[in-house]
Amino acid sequence: MKNVVICGADVHDNSITTRIAVNKEEPETRIFSYTTSGRKSMFKYLKFIACQHGAARTVMAYEASSLGYGLCDEGTDAGIECYVLAPTKMPQSEEQRKRKTDKRDAQKILEQLRGYVLAGNDLAKVWIPDIQTRDDREVVRMRLEVADKLTAARTQVRTLLKRNKVEKPKGVGNAWTVSDCQWLQRLTVPGNELAFGGRVALASLLRQITALEAEIKELDEAIKVLAATDRYRAAAEELVAQLIGVGELTAMVFLTELGDMRRFRNHKKVGAFLGVVPSSHESGESNDRKGHITRQGPARVRKVLCQAAWARIAFDKEESKVHARIVEKNPKKKKIATVACMRRLGIRMWRMALEAQIKAGVYASKELPQTKRPAA
Repeated sequence: MKNVVICGADVHDNSITTRIAVNKEEPETRIFSYTTSGRKSMFKYLKFIACQHGAARTVMAYEASSLGYGLCDEGTDAGIECYVLAPTKMPQSEEQRKRKTDKRDAQKILEQLRGYVLAGNDLAKVWIPDIQTRDDREVVRMRLEVADKLTAARTQVRTLLKRNKVEKPKGVGNAWTVSDCQWLQRLTVPGNELAFGGRVALASLLRQITALEAEIKELDEAIKVLAATDRYRAAAEELVAQLIGVGELTAMVFLTELGDMRRFRNHKKVGAFLGVVPSSHESGESNDRKGHITRQGPARVRKVLCQAAWARIAFDKEESKVHARIVEKNPKKKKIATVACMRRLGIRMWRMALEAQIKAGVYASKELPQTKRPAA
């Protein structure tokens, strides 16, 4: 067997702790700084070890984090086989949780990677999106984050009013209607129910809300531009036109987060990625015990799917019947019906987007994964 240099790396903002081994030999520990020069030194050292042992292959892995995929890109460019691992899928014992150090984390990654390279074991690697997909995600994710900030600011306003025992007068409309906003502005003027501190705080929150609403409009325009590109136009138009409850934002969140639709072999893989399939608790004679959904994959996709599913239940007769039928089976657990509708919608969106992108020539291959119609 040819020698293989295997490196498990525990990556942080300022440092990279590595455990490096050749085949099954005892690993050594090396620490590098997380800077351009530090990363270059790490790759140079890995190449030196490979040259020293005549290794034909150098493999490295680290866990996914907020640092993104830049280290993987640099490693690939340096001729090193790189993998990014999903932390949620890494096996961890109770002892490992209580005795956590950078060196032990790097060793754990090394062991997983060594089992994959030398024995062919499964590796909890994640799909690495191309640079363009990562850049597209920045726009869509920022839109969702700003919307969350707006919701939080609006909640702060209502909490402030409750703390100061200010009640909405009769004749004022629902929350955030024109009349409600006018009433809130009047509260910032002296002579109303709020004292000085409350008026200042409320005025600040209202200014923040105005700024966030303007920012959302700017980001919505940016998403329209993104949706009109050749990469997304066909799929986005198809999803918005054919599916009730799916708007441009929902479509773009789905398309950017899933990335290459061809990487899912069938609808089961899509459901598992979205985290809307039940977890299993089976042992011995108990072979049909299902728990809550796994919640794997991006939570932001489940969020927009939930919103779209409720819109479909309200305005799409077919979806409303499906939801009612599932609720009838288990009236005490209506959430199960909602999740089932989310799963149906996610799989349908995947199928439609894949077909639209292939027809538009986004992918060179015209082959479609074999998939059955999902059960309700």
